[in-house]
Amino acid sequence: MKGVPITKFMQELGLENLTPEMELNDKQVTVSEINRPALQLTGYMEHFASKRTQLIGYVEFSYLEHLTEEERNFAYERFISTEGIPCVIFSEKTKPTAKMLELAYKYDVPALRTNRPTSGFMAECIRWLGVQLAPCISIHGVLVDVYGEGILITGESGIGKSEAALELIRRGHRLVSDDVVELRKVSDATLVGSAPDITRHFIELRGIGILNVKTLFGVECVKNTQSVDLVIKLEEWNRDKEYDRMGLGEEYIEYLGNKVVCHSIPIRPGRNLAVIVEAAAVNHRQKKMGYNAAEELYKRVQDNIVRKGKKE
Repeated sequence: MKGVPITKFMQELGLENLTPEMELNDKQVTVSEINRPALQLTGYMEHFASKRTQLIGYVEFSYLEHLTEEERNFAYERFISTEGIPCVIFSEKTKPTAKMLELAYKYDVPALRTNRPTSGFMAECIRWLGVQLAPCISIHGVLVDVYGEGILITGESGIGKSEAALELIRRGHRLVSDDVVELRKVSDATLVGSAPDITRHFIELRGIGILNVKTLFGVECVKNTQSVDLVIKLEEWNRDKEYDRMGLGEEYIEYLGNKVVCHSIPIRPGRNLAVIVEAAAVNHRQKKMGYNAAEELYKRVQDNIVRKGKKE
């Protein structure tokens, strides 16, 4: 089962390790949801979502504080001894006792701590894990952030995807990934793209080689993740093919069950791909805001026909 290493989970969310002597290399978080074990601490163990990250907030900790030491230790051991718990996190205003940490070592469950309020941390934790554990595929293409729109450029190898991305970077836009894009389905409406760790911030140009965009153009020209809002498919010009010249209808491409608007752009010598991609990004953004240039032109043409018909 796909999971997030506990070590990465701790690093990304700024968690303090309260059990530093415990071996963590083989431990993972495999579920994005979080469980607050209030009922389990009172003794109700039915339907316990033990495979979720367990978060003990001020309410749960206050309940334990009201018990006698013997009752508290019994309740906590009954909870933490359940098989499958990936880790236990103590939030703001909570501090586990020495006995709780002893039980964490006994049952090999990492005990972590955050200084953040429980609700805010829980929301951030679910969001981050949702992205990390989302269904993922790798596709051949280039992902760039153009005016805040995530543009995925696809096409056959050597057609000019990386060259278009480089020109966009020079024009002030940001690179997310070149050559291989990892797409994650974080919801039924959202795909998030990123680069594999090994190729992040690098771009390949035939005849020149590998460039590090971050060091060459600056940190403002790269981005780690970006939602995919529009797909631009580059293809060789085909004289016999009919290309859309109005844009009244939308074409879509499907990734992981999510549909994304897709434009097929024919490639001919002399076409400035960067300008075309910029125009496509702005036009797509206008459509999301309720303005469609093609529909307005169509309406003007219809109104003109009606006026001419009245004059005649």
